[in-house]
Amino acid sequence: MHEASRREKLRRLEELGLDPWGGRFDDALPIDQIRGREAEITVEPIPEGSEQREPTQHGPKVRAAGRIVLQRKKGKLIFLDIRDWTGQIQIFIGRGQVGEVFWSVAECFDLGDLVGVDGELKRTKTGELTIFAEKLHFLTKSLEPPPDKHHGLTDPELRQRMRYLDLAYTEGVLPRFLNRSKIVSSIRATLAQQGFVEIEGPTLHSLAGGAAARPFKTHHNALDMPLNLRIALELHLKRLLVGGMERVFELGRVYRNEGISPRHNPEFTMLEAYQAYGDYRSMMDLTEQIVLNAISSIGQSYQLPWGQRVIDFAPPFARHTYDELFAEHAHVSPDDVGAIKKLAEEIGFETAGKHPDVIKSEVFEEKVEDALVGPVFVIDYPASICPLTKRKVGNPAVAERFELFVQGMEVANAYTELNDPDLQEQLFQTQLAGQKEEDSMAKMDHDFIRALRHGMPPAGGLGIGIDRLVMLLTNSQTIRDVILFPLLRPEEQRR
Repeated sequence: MHEASRREKLRRLEELGLDPWGGRFDDALPIDQIRGREAEITVEPIPEGSEQREPTQHGPKVRAAGRIVLQRKKGKLIFLDIRDWTGQIQIFIGRGQVGEVFWSVAECFDLGDLVGVDGELKRTKTGELTIFAEKLHFLTKSLEPPPDKHHGLTDPELRQRMRYLDLAYTEGVLPRFLNRSKIVSSIRATLAQQGFVEIEGPTLHSLAGGAAARPFKTHHNALDMPLNLRIALELHLKRLLVGGMERVFELGRVYRNEGISPRHNPEFTMLEAYQAYGDYRSMMDLTEQIVLNAISSIGQSYQLPWGQRVIDFAPPFARHTYDELFAEHAHVSPDDVGAIKKLAEEIGFETAGKHPDVIKSEVFEEKVEDALVGPVFVIDYPASICPLTKRKVGNPAVAERFELFVQGMEVANAYTELNDPDLQEQLFQTQLAGQKEEDSMAKMDHDFIRALRHGMPPAGGLGIGIDRLVMLLTNSQTIRDVILFPLLRPEEQRR
């Protein structure tokens, strides 16, 4: 019934000589700018002795375009609310004011239609800012009704599958994704101000490297060779350091053939940046500046809501060593191998054949990470679990690495980069010994080692999970609420 009614109105528009699919519509002001012109409205007082009931208003002539999200008809009057990506405003359409032709157009309006209006900006008797229509323009007919206002898109998967409706009708969704764009633009601007240049590395890799993860595999037909979608950006960016690009970054998609959870999507956005002649302390300073500038870009203070809590991003961010936090939250000495192993087994971890630092890392993830309210830089990790990281001078058991945690979630990971080719090759070999064939880094990237032999400058390197950062800055509890089109099962499998 709904579609039949809408198609009948579409036919009537065509009979009026109008294209129901619209066309170019120049010079419309964003609605927030129209609302910003309210101060230009003037009011003439009612002359003494006059029978006039309302004071005369004069306002600026404006042109707007948007989607109809509310519609009320009262005899020869129609009130609409239209919305664009900057805001919402009421439209007043009087049959006597617009004339019969435009009134016939207005009678073809439905919720969800895209319309344009020329008129005078004034206030109604109740004081609501309104465009009093003089001309109407039909821009696009919606053949499907919008979701029910009260019982519409409540299913999270339906909202993600039909993101176009989620953006158009769910309160707060469009502003959140616009803020994501502002955050990403801010990150690029911060890096540019620091002298970094942006590059575009390959997304198809013959060897999946730079992280420990399972890749998506594909095949190139012409060369008859297997390929992997990239799991990290690191190794190609470091090759550019060797080539003389001293401050370089990439902000792009990476792919990991792993599970889906509120903090994980198989396809996600990563920033990696490398600074010649820096170290992990340089990267801490850079990370803090990136986060603070991103908060400013969306017009927020450093105190941001997170569920029922508030995150205080006021600088400087706290810095604590891995071992300090381990002792505080696991309640075990970080040097007591036996006690750590016993705790791991009590938790339920398998410990047989595992390096003590791997066991310690698993306990850290279980007992410490969720307790890190943050923002806090966790620094100085066990070297044995950091194969791409330079060791601390005078203490080779410790790697110059940090991770930034906020509300128990890892947001950034950074190193003083290892640039010793012989040690790097040795560490790769040690790491590869325990890898399954289908996992990443199951094969040595010999060209990367060759590149290091030509001399990579000492450097700091940084990775930031953009989706997780956006989650924290927009109070979004699941990663799927900050990715426009997260991975979903085929629709037919959902039924």
